[in-house]
Amino acid sequence: QVQLVESGGGLVQPGGSLRLSCTVSGTIFRQIPVAWYRQVPGKARERVAVISSGNYATYEESVKTRFTITRDDAQKTVYLQMDTLKPEDAAVYYCGTTVRGTTYWGQGTQVTVSS
Repeated sequence: QVQLVESGGGLVQPGGSLRLSCTVSGTIFRQIPVAWYRQVPGKARERVAVISSGNYATYEESVKTRFTITRDDAQKTVYLQMDTLKPEDAAVYYCGTTVRGTTYWGQGTQVTVSS
């Protein structure tokens, strides 16, 4: 069974940084794309970034110059480096992947940006 576990969330001031981690098990990690999504109350889950098995990354426009998604195939982990955080970045962040037609999500990690 595919499992994903996020970590690294927390409370930061505007302008601060966090690095989120997503460790994946139960599949051949090097062959799958992994995405980071975020969700706030009353809104749909929004894709923030995705990285392919070939290390091609795409980003939502509002984070394109501030966030970086990377992967370490040896550690079976995807990272989201978040810099210059803004209050509007606050959300629960989830990593997810689709394997053989089924989408799997981690439990989420809370990111709070506040003075």
